[in-house]
Amino acid sequence: MPKYCGVNHLAMVTGDMDSTIRFWRDLLGLRLVAGLGHPGYRHYFFEISPTDLLAFFEWPEAKPLPMRDHGYPVAGPIGFDHVSIGVETETDLWEVKDLLAAAGYDPSEVIHHGFIKSVYAFDPNGIPIEFSFSVPGADPRHTPAMADSAPSRICLEGPDPQPGHWPKPTPTPPSQRRDYPGEGKDVLEEDRNKWK
Repeated sequence: MPKYCGVNHLAMVTGDMDSTIRFWRDLLGLRLVAGLGHPGYRHYFFEISPTDLLAFFEWPEAKPLPMRDHGYPVAGPIGFDHVSIGVETETDLWEVKDLLAAAGYDPSEVIHHGFIKSVYAFDPNGIPIEFSFSVPGADPRHTPAMADSAPSRICLEGPDPQPGHWPKPTPTPPSQRRDYPGEGKDVLEEDRNKWK
């Protein structure tokens, strides 16, 4: 199995990159580390941690999401509920809550979920966001637990990947491995950097 090292980036959508920058960079303190674009298209990346990024596409016709409670079931097409960003300490969680409140973003109270404590809010795009502090000694990654009162048969197979359910892949030989240029190459071109 491949080894994963975090969420490289989660790509969201905004119709207003400037308000998105003001919220994520200037209010919450996430560094804006890369920006790609041309008229009608932008793709900007904010640093959450040394291994995780939050990205936004700016699509001029995009509108903010309608507000709905985090985790509230909806019908119809949907592929996303909310994003939770970890904070290092409980003090950091309270600091985020205070920042959001001072800026008029109406954060929730601190909710204690047993293994995490969380604050909920919405960004300027209506994206449901959560900030979570992992409770020391209660990380389910160390001791997985299933407390669903009616788990499925497949779920009951356990927390670890179960082999034999998918076809075995044929590895691509090194001689056939190639990649193709994408938009991000512009970030590496010194003469394109507007901050220098």
